[in-house]
Amino acid sequence: MATRRKRPEEPEEHENHERWLVTYADMVTLLMVLFIVMFAMSQVDERKFAELREGLAAGFGSQDSILNGSASIQTEAGKAAIGVVAPQLSDASLSEAQQVEVAQAVARTEQLSRDRTRAEAEAEVDRLEKLRRELLDALRDHGLERDVTTTLDERGLVVSLVSRHVVFQADRAELSSRGREVVDVLASVLVEVDDPLQIDGHTNQVPVKPAFFATDWDLSAARAVTVLRRLEERAGIATDRLSAAAYGHTRPLLDPSEPRSQQLNKRVDIVVLSTAAPETAALIPELSRKPDSDTPLTPGPTPDPAPSDVGEAAAPPDPTGEQR
Repeated sequence: MATRRKRPEEPEEHENHERWLVTYADMVTLLMVLFIVMFAMSQVDERKFAELREGLAAGFGSQDSILNGSASIQTEAGKAAIGVVAPQLSDASLSEAQQVEVAQAVARTEQLSRDRTRAEAEAEVDRLEKLRRELLDALRDHGLERDVTTTLDERGLVVSLVSRHVVFQADRAELSSRGREVVDVLASVLVEVDDPLQIDGHTNQVPVKPAFFATDWDLSAARAVTVLRRLEERAGIATDRLSAAAYGHTRPLLDPSEPRSQQLNKRVDIVVLSTAAPETAALIPELSRKPDSDTPLTPGPTPDPAPSDVGEAAAPPDPTGEQR
Protein backbone atom coordinates (compact mmCIF):
# COMPACT_ATOMS: atom_id res chain seq x y z
CA MET A 1 0.00 0.00 0.00
CA ALA A 2 1.46 3.28 -1.16
CA THR A 3 2.03 5.91 1.36
CA ARG A 4 0.93 9.53 0.69
CA ARG A 5 3.79 12.02 0.41
CA LYS A 6 3.51 15.12 2.46
CA ARG A 7 3.54 18.50 0.63
CA PRO A 8 6.55 20.48 1.65
CA GLU A 9 5.72 23.50 3.68
CA GLU A 10 6.44 26.88 2.06
CA PRO A 11 8.75 29.06 4.02
CA GLU A 12 7.10 32.01 5.74
CA GLU A 13 7.59 35.32 3.86
CA HIS A 14 10.03 37.56 5.60
CA GLU A 15 8.39 40.86 6.65
CA ASN A 16 10.11 43.94 5.15
CA HIS A 17 10.54 46.58 7.81
CA GLU A 18 12.18 49.10 5.44
CA ARG A 19 9.25 49.88 3.09
CA TRP A 20 8.96 53.35 4.63
CA LEU A 21 12.16 54.23 2.80
CA VAL A 22 10.30 54.21 -0.53
CA THR A 23 7.82 56.81 0.67
CA TYR A 24 10.59 58.84 2.26
CA ALA A 25 12.60 58.79 -0.97
CA ASP A 26 9.58 59.98 -2.97
CA MET A 27 9.03 62.84 -0.55
CA VAL A 28 12.67 63.88 -0.70
CA THR A 29 12.55 63.82 -4.52
CA LEU A 30 9.44 66.01 -4.61
CA LEU A 31 10.99 68.47 -2.17
CA MET A 32 14.09 68.66 -4.32
CA VAL A 33 11.99 69.41 -7.43
CA LEU A 34 10.05 72.07 -5.49
CA PHE A 35 13.21 73.85 -4.41
CA ILE A 36 14.63 73.71 -7.95
CA VAL A 37 11.47 75.35 -9.32
CA MET A 38 11.51 78.01 -6.61
CA PHE A 39 15.16 78.71 -7.31
CA ALA A 40 14.47 79.07 -11.03
CA MET A 41 11.63 81.50 -10.35
CA SER A 42 13.85 83.61 -8.13
CA GLN A 43 16.20 84.41 -11.01
CA VAL A 44 14.91 87.71 -12.46
CA ASP A 45 15.48 88.33 -16.15
CA GLU A 46 16.78 91.88 -16.02
CA ARG A 47 16.07 92.51 -19.68
CA LYS A 48 12.46 91.42 -19.39
CA PHE A 49 12.09 93.39 -16.17
CA ALA A 50 13.41 96.50 -17.93
CA GLU A 51 10.93 95.95 -20.78
CA LEU A 52 8.09 95.69 -18.26
CA ARG A 53 9.23 98.88 -16.51
CA GLU A 54 9.38 100.82 -19.77
CA GLY A 55 6.01 99.48 -20.87
CA LEU A 56 4.35 100.52 -17.62
CA ALA A 57 5.89 103.99 -17.85
CA ALA A 58 4.65 104.44 -21.43
CA GLY A 59 1.21 103.05 -20.61
CA PHE A 60 0.66 105.57 -17.84
CA GLY A 61 1.84 108.47 -20.02
CA SER A 62 5.03 109.13 -18.09
CA GLN A 63 8.40 109.62 -19.68
CA ASP A 64 10.22 108.75 -16.45
CA SER A 65 9.72 105.37 -14.91
CA ILE A 66 8.57 105.18 -11.31
CA LEU A 67 10.69 102.05 -10.80
CA ASN A 68 14.39 102.11 -9.93
CA GLY A 69 17.01 100.96 -12.37
CA SER A 70 18.33 102.12 -15.71
CA ALA A 71 19.50 98.98 -17.45
CA SER A 72 19.18 98.99 -21.21
CA ILE A 73 16.70 96.64 -22.84
CA GLN A 74 18.88 96.33 -25.93
CA THR A 75 20.49 92.94 -26.47
CA GLU A 76 23.74 94.42 -27.74
CA ALA A 77 25.67 97.43 -26.54
CA GLY A 78 25.93 100.46 -28.81
CA LYS A 79 22.53 100.00 -30.42
CA ALA A 80 19.41 102.11 -29.91
CA ALA A 81 15.74 101.69 -30.74
CA ILE A 82 14.47 103.23 -33.97
CA GLY A 83 12.57 106.44 -33.35
CA VAL A 84 9.05 107.12 -34.55
CA VAL A 85 8.97 108.26 -38.14
CA ALA A 86 6.79 111.38 -38.30
CA PRO A 87 5.46 112.86 -41.56
CA GLN A 88 6.99 116.08 -42.77
CA LEU A 89 4.34 118.74 -42.30
CA SER A 90 6.36 121.59 -43.71
CA ASP A 91 5.78 122.57 -47.33
CA ALA A 92 8.95 124.60 -47.52
CA SER A 93 10.49 122.03 -49.85
CA LEU A 94 7.59 122.34 -52.31
CA SER A 95 7.66 124.63 -55.28
CA GLU A 96 5.20 127.51 -55.51
CA ALA A 97 3.07 125.60 -58.02
CA GLN A 98 3.00 122.56 -55.78
CA GLN A 99 1.99 124.67 -52.78
CA VAL A 100 -0.89 126.15 -54.77
CA GLU A 101 -1.94 122.68 -55.82
CA VAL A 102 -1.91 121.45 -52.22
CA ALA A 103 -3.94 124.47 -51.05
CA GLN A 104 -6.51 123.89 -53.78
CA ALA A 105 -6.79 120.21 -52.87
CA VAL A 106 -7.35 121.10 -49.21
CA ALA A 107 -9.98 123.70 -50.18
CA ARG A 108 -11.77 121.17 -52.39
CA THR A 109 -11.84 118.63 -49.56
CA GLU A 110 -13.26 121.19 -47.14
CA GLN A 111 -15.87 122.29 -49.67
CA LEU A 112 -16.91 118.68 -50.27
CA SER A 113 -17.31 118.23 -46.52
CA ARG A 114 -19.46 121.40 -46.27
CA ASP A 115 -21.57 120.32 -49.25
CA ARG A 116 -22.12 116.88 -47.73
CA THR A 117 -23.14 118.41 -44.39
CA ARG A 118 -25.53 120.81 -46.12
CA ALA A 119 -27.08 117.98 -48.17
CA GLU A 120 -27.62 115.98 -44.97
CA ALA A 121 -29.20 119.04 -43.32
CA GLU A 122 -31.53 119.58 -46.29
CA ALA A 123 -32.62 115.95 -46.13
CA GLU A 124 -33.27 116.28 -42.38
CA VAL A 125 -35.29 119.47 -42.91
CA ASP A 126 -37.39 117.73 -45.57
CA ARG A 127 -38.04 114.85 -43.18
CA LEU A 128 -39.07 117.14 -40.32
CA GLU A 129 -41.23 119.25 -42.66
CA LYS A 130 -43.05 116.09 -43.75
CA LEU A 131 -43.67 115.18 -40.12
CA ARG A 132 -44.91 118.72 -39.42
CA ARG A 133 -47.43 118.50 -42.27
CA GLU A 134 -48.68 115.15 -40.95
CA LEU A 135 -49.18 116.63 -37.48
CA LEU A 136 -51.00 119.69 -38.82
CA ASP A 137 -53.21 117.58 -41.08
CA ALA A 138 -54.21 115.40 -38.14
CA LEU A 139 -55.02 118.47 -36.03
CA ARG A 140 -56.96 120.06 -38.91
CA ASP A 141 -59.13 116.97 -39.19
CA HIS A 142 -60.23 117.60 -35.59
CA GLY A 143 -60.47 121.38 -35.85
CA LEU A 144 -57.50 121.89 -33.54
CA GLU A 145 -54.89 123.36 -35.90
CA ARG A 146 -55.04 126.78 -34.18
CA ASP A 147 -54.08 125.27 -30.82
CA VAL A 148 -50.42 124.76 -31.76
CA THR A 149 -47.59 126.54 -33.49
CA THR A 150 -44.63 124.75 -35.05
CA THR A 151 -41.03 125.76 -35.69
CA LEU A 152 -37.78 124.11 -36.69
CA ASP A 153 -34.61 124.85 -34.77
CA GLU A 154 -31.27 123.16 -34.16
CA ARG A 155 -32.99 120.67 -31.83
CA GLY A 156 -35.50 119.51 -34.42
CA LEU A 157 -39.26 120.08 -34.77
CA VAL A 158 -40.84 122.08 -31.94
CA VAL A 159 -44.62 121.77 -31.49
CA SER A 160 -45.78 124.46 -29.04
CA LEU A 161 -49.15 124.00 -27.35
CA VAL A 162 -50.16 127.67 -27.09
CA SER A 163 -53.94 127.72 -26.69
CA ARG A 164 -55.13 128.77 -23.22
CA HIS A 165 -57.17 125.58 -23.07
CA VAL A 166 -54.13 123.46 -23.98
CA VAL A 167 -51.48 125.07 -21.81
CA PHE A 168 -53.49 124.53 -18.66
CA GLN A 169 -55.58 126.88 -16.59
CA ALA A 170 -53.93 129.47 -14.39
CA ASP A 171 -51.60 127.97 -11.75
CA ARG A 172 -52.70 124.43 -12.68
CA ALA A 173 -50.80 121.42 -14.02
CA GLU A 174 -53.80 119.36 -15.24
CA LEU A 175 -54.69 119.32 -18.91
CA SER A 176 -58.10 120.61 -19.86
CA SER A 177 -60.36 118.39 -21.97
CA ARG A 178 -59.34 120.32 -25.10
CA GLY A 179 -55.70 119.97 -24.13
CA ARG A 180 -56.07 116.23 -23.73
CA GLU A 181 -57.63 116.01 -27.17
CA VAL A 182 -54.77 117.97 -28.78
CA VAL A 183 -52.12 115.82 -27.09
CA ASP A 184 -53.90 112.63 -28.13
CA VAL A 185 -54.10 113.73 -31.78
CA LEU A 186 -50.40 114.64 -31.80
CA ALA A 187 -49.55 111.33 -30.13
CA SER A 188 -51.36 109.35 -32.84
CA VAL A 189 -48.78 110.65 -35.33
CA LEU A 190 -45.71 110.74 -33.05
CA VAL A 191 -46.13 107.11 -32.05
CA GLU A 192 -45.35 106.10 -35.64
CA VAL A 193 -41.88 107.72 -35.71
CA ASP A 194 -38.70 106.71 -33.87
CA ASP A 195 -37.32 110.12 -32.89
CA PRO A 196 -36.79 110.89 -29.20
CA LEU A 197 -39.25 113.38 -27.72
CA GLN A 198 -38.46 116.06 -25.15
CA ILE A 199 -41.36 117.69 -23.32
CA ASP A 200 -40.54 121.26 -22.23
CA GLY A 201 -42.65 123.06 -19.64
CA HIS A 202 -42.85 126.88 -19.58
CA THR A 203 -44.64 129.58 -17.60
CA ASN A 204 -45.19 133.20 -18.60
CA GLN A 205 -43.37 136.22 -17.23
CA VAL A 206 -46.07 137.59 -14.91
CA PRO A 207 -44.30 138.56 -11.65
CA VAL A 208 -46.63 136.67 -9.32
CA LYS A 209 -46.00 133.48 -7.38
CA PRO A 210 -47.93 130.38 -8.53
CA ALA A 211 -50.84 129.61 -6.22
CA PHE A 212 -50.27 125.86 -5.85
CA PHE A 213 -46.53 125.50 -6.51
CA ALA A 214 -43.44 126.84 -4.80
CA THR A 215 -41.87 128.39 -7.92
CA ASP A 216 -42.26 128.73 -11.67
CA TRP A 217 -39.80 125.84 -12.03
CA ASP A 218 -42.10 123.48 -10.12
CA LEU A 219 -45.16 124.56 -12.12
CA SER A 220 -43.45 124.22 -15.51
CA ALA A 221 -41.99 120.82 -14.51
CA ALA A 222 -45.41 119.54 -13.41
CA ARG A 223 -46.98 120.60 -16.72
CA ALA A 224 -44.24 118.89 -18.72
CA VAL A 225 -44.62 115.66 -16.75
CA THR A 226 -48.40 115.74 -17.22
CA VAL A 227 -48.01 115.79 -21.02
CA LEU A 228 -45.22 113.18 -20.89
CA ARG A 229 -47.34 110.79 -18.85
CA ARG A 230 -50.27 111.12 -21.25
CA LEU A 231 -48.00 110.35 -24.22
CA GLU A 232 -46.73 107.25 -22.46
CA GLU A 233 -49.81 105.97 -20.63
CA ARG A 234 -52.52 106.76 -23.17
CA ALA A 235 -50.65 106.69 -26.50
CA GLY A 236 -48.16 103.95 -25.65
CA ILE A 237 -45.05 105.87 -26.72
CA ALA A 238 -41.95 104.01 -25.49
CA THR A 239 -40.45 105.38 -22.30
CA ASP A 240 -36.91 105.37 -23.71
CA ARG A 241 -38.04 107.99 -26.25
CA LEU A 242 -39.38 110.41 -23.63
CA SER A 243 -37.73 113.04 -21.45
CA ALA A 244 -38.95 116.16 -19.68
CA ALA A 245 -37.41 119.58 -19.04
CA ALA A 246 -38.59 122.61 -17.08
CA TYR A 247 -37.65 126.18 -18.03
CA GLY A 248 -39.97 128.27 -15.87
CA HIS A 249 -40.28 131.77 -17.36
CA THR A 250 -36.73 131.84 -18.79
CA ARG A 251 -37.50 131.03 -22.45
CA PRO A 252 -40.42 133.10 -23.74
CA LEU A 253 -41.79 132.31 -27.18
CA LEU A 254 -42.55 136.00 -27.77
CA ASP A 255 -41.20 139.17 -26.19
CA PRO A 256 -43.15 139.60 -22.91
CA SER A 257 -43.81 143.26 -23.83
CA GLU A 258 -45.85 142.27 -26.89
CA PRO A 259 -49.67 142.10 -26.63
CA ARG A 260 -51.10 138.73 -25.57
CA SER A 261 -47.59 137.27 -25.28
CA GLN A 262 -48.39 135.91 -21.83
CA GLN A 263 -50.88 133.42 -23.29
CA LEU A 264 -48.27 132.16 -25.76
CA ASN A 265 -45.37 132.05 -23.33
CA LYS A 266 -47.41 129.91 -20.90
CA ARG A 267 -47.07 126.71 -22.88
CA VAL A 268 -45.73 123.18 -23.24
CA ASP A 269 -43.42 122.29 -26.14
CA ILE A 270 -43.19 118.80 -27.61
CA VAL A 271 -39.76 118.72 -29.25
CA VAL A 272 -39.07 116.02 -31.84
CA LEU A 273 -35.32 115.78 -31.34
CA SER A 274 -33.26 115.42 -34.50
CA THR A 275 -30.77 112.56 -34.54
CA ALA A 276 -28.52 114.30 -37.09
CA ALA A 277 -24.90 115.15 -36.29
CA PRO A 278 -24.42 118.46 -34.42
CA GLU A 279 -22.84 120.22 -37.40
CA THR A 280 -25.76 119.08 -39.55
CA ALA A 281 -28.42 120.04 -37.00
CA ALA A 282 -26.90 123.53 -36.70
CA LEU A 283 -27.99 124.25 -40.29
CA ILE A 284 -31.65 123.30 -39.73
CA PRO A 285 -32.86 126.81 -38.71
CA GLU A 286 -31.19 128.36 -41.75
CA LEU A 287 -32.67 125.86 -44.21
CA SER A 288 -36.14 125.54 -42.70
CA ARG A 289 -39.14 127.40 -44.07
CA LYS A 290 -41.20 129.88 -42.10
CA PRO A 291 -44.01 128.46 -39.96
CA ASP A 292 -47.06 127.50 -41.98
CA SER A 293 -49.67 130.22 -42.39
CA ASP A 294 -52.22 128.08 -40.55
CA THR A 295 -50.11 127.91 -37.40
CA PRO A 296 -50.08 131.56 -36.33
CA LEU A 297 -48.06 132.98 -33.48
CA THR A 298 -51.21 134.48 -31.97
CA PRO A 299 -53.76 132.27 -30.24
CA GLY A 300 -57.12 131.80 -31.87
CA PRO A 301 -60.37 132.90 -30.32
CA THR A 302 -61.04 131.34 -26.96
CA PRO A 303 -63.89 128.82 -27.29
CA ASP A 304 -66.43 128.23 -24.59
CA PRO A 305 -65.46 125.50 -22.14
CA ALA A 306 -66.63 122.04 -23.06
CA PRO A 307 -69.10 120.38 -20.71
CA SER A 308 -66.32 118.25 -19.25
CA ASP A 309 -64.47 121.42 -18.28
CA VAL A 310 -67.30 122.52 -16.01
CA GLY A 311 -66.50 121.71 -12.42
CA GLU A 312 -62.69 121.64 -12.91
CA ALA A 313 -60.77 123.63 -10.37
CA ALA A 314 -60.00 126.40 -12.84
CA ALA A 315 -60.17 130.02 -11.86
CA PRO A 316 -61.95 132.44 -14.20
CA PRO A 317 -59.71 134.56 -16.42
CA ASP A 318 -58.06 137.36 -14.51
CA PRO A 319 -58.89 140.68 -16.21
CA THR A 320 -55.40 141.94 -15.41
CA GLY A 321 -53.87 139.01 -17.33
CA GLU A 322 -51.68 138.11 -14.37
CA GLN A 323 -51.91 134.31 -14.60
CA ARG A 324 -49.13 131.77 -14.52
